[in-house]
Amino acid sequence: MKKVGLYFGTFNPIHVGHLAIANHMVEFSDLDEVWLVITPQSPFKQKKSLLDNHHRYQMVFEATADYPRLKPSKIEFNLPQPNYTINTLVHLEEQYPKGFAFSLLMGEDNLKSFHKWKNYGVILERYDMYVYPRISKGTVEHQFQGHLKIHKVNAPIMEISSTFIRKQHALGKNVRPLLPAPVWNYMDEMNFYR
Repeated sequence: MKKVGLYFGTFNPIHVGHLAIANHMVEFSDLDEVWLVITPQSPFKQKKSLLDNHHRYQMVFEATADYPRLKPSKIEFNLPQPNYTINTLVHLEEQYPKGFAFSLLMGEDNLKSFHKWKNYGVILERYDMYVYPRISKGTVEHQFQGHLKIHKVNAPIMEISSTFIRKQHALGKNVRPLLPAPVWNYMDEMNFYR
């Protein structure tokens, strides 16, 4: 049984923080692989700063090329919008009926609002969750503390954000050290976020 952690994000752009967390999860937990699931652009919320799906997929593909246990995933691109995590999980179970055990990766900040997710009880019943530390306000709901399906992973705290990278890049700051080299090259070549 291959244990796959699903790391959801817009990855706009993917940066060294995302890569460090994904890699930490495959190296220091019982996960065999981490799939970076790129959240598609919602047809209901067109955000000017959000690059097209295929460009963000390409950057994740480039960033993970040298990491055989990290895989880009565009599974959500073909799902009806607006989409919910539970739908993605059901879709993955249908697409990979044998030999895969899926679980969720999330920052502690997302765990604090997890009780607001659609069908969160079903997710928690069926899937393990690997939670990495984030600096954020608020507290984790009592029902999630010490839960058997929730595994806290002592990953490094990454305070790099894609928003910061986009803003600073647009201002002409050198953000190159915050991005995997192939992502920087692609971004620079395509003249993104300027």
